[in-house]
Amino acid sequence: MRTILEKEFRQIFRNPTILRMIIVMPIFQLILIPLAADYEIKNINITIVDQDHSSYSRQLLHKIDASKYFIVRTLMPDFEHALNNVEQNVSDLILTIPNHFEQQLISENKATLQVSADGVNGTKAGLGSAYLSMIINDFNREIRESLVQLPRRSDFPQVEIYSSLWYNPFVRYPLFMVPGILALLVTMVGALMCSLNIVHEKEIGTMEQLNVTPMKKYQFILGKLIPFWILGLLTITLGLVAGFLVYHIVPIGSLWTIYLFSAVYLFAALGVGLLLSTLVDNQLQATLFSFFIMMFFVMMGGLYTPLESMPHWAQILADGNPVSYFIRVLRAIIIKGSTLGDLWKDMRAMIIIAIVLNSLAILNYRKRMG
Repeated sequence: MRTILEKEFRQIFRNPTILRMIIVMPIFQLILIPLAADYEIKNINITIVDQDHSSYSRQLLHKIDASKYFIVRTLMPDFEHALNNVEQNVSDLILTIPNHFEQQLISENKATLQVSADGVNGTKAGLGSAYLSMIINDFNREIRESLVQLPRRSDFPQVEIYSSLWYNPFVRYPLFMVPGILALLVTMVGALMCSLNIVHEKEIGTMEQLNVTPMKKYQFILGKLIPFWILGLLTITLGLVAGFLVYHIVPIGSLWTIYLFSAVYLFAALGVGLLLSTLVDNQLQATLFSFFIMMFFVMMGGLYTPLESMPHWAQILADGNPVSYFIRVLRAIIIKGSTLGDLWKDMRAMIIIAIVLNSLAILNYRKRMG
């Protein structure tokens, strides 16, 4: 056991490319990606078709133009010209203000506006329509207050909503994104390196030499796993330090809880790579299989799409995805200050996944390869 550990560490430190991939690249990406990843959509291009040219239509236009969400690209005379802007990707939304808009609003107490969105980018279209509806509702409220004549002592009835965001009151996206991206990067680099490790032994022919030694199967697997497990913990440490220095993220919860869960999680994540390495014959196959597995981990991990909004069958699949647990737990500890008692169900699931994956890797490893 000691011999194979020394061999693995010597191989790793002898190859600076492996160290750069495990340590330097994740930290570089952890610093860069949260600066670009932002769920809030701004600078939505909108074309307005103003057929009324009234004081009310101009007020609405100015209100939209003053919003941080929209950029009023052009004013068009009709919907057909505005639609050309959408087809040429100049505009994402079209707001049509019909003729007699102001007159209908005063005489009939109601008027109709048309909002058309470019559905090619569904997220941008949905959020853009929602933002525009909020602005129009606010405009509608202001118009009603100015039109309704009430006694001076009587205030216009209205319901005010005060919302508060717990744990992340200023909606700092790096605070939300850094733990998730750190979980993904550690998984991607660690599992890929592990999968390539055993396959490399097959390709250079040293697997036969290892097979004739009295070493047990579990000793061989642990000898391959432990070096990358230690480097994974080092990567998590550097990630937390980078999050503090660059984004001023200080975990509210205990660091010991983070490391305890990370230690169990890394056994599961590296077990994926070890199991994969026992199923393929060369590094090309290992890389391709790793790519497809990582796609599943990323898309079903809950970083970009909430797991609760996925179909029921997808949520069942996500229950077997170790990344989804790690992202949820890191966010809970760093942002909410959750304790091990709060996260016991996730810890129990992660222990089971780690045992299953590494047991399969040991069982699948054949003493005589090739």
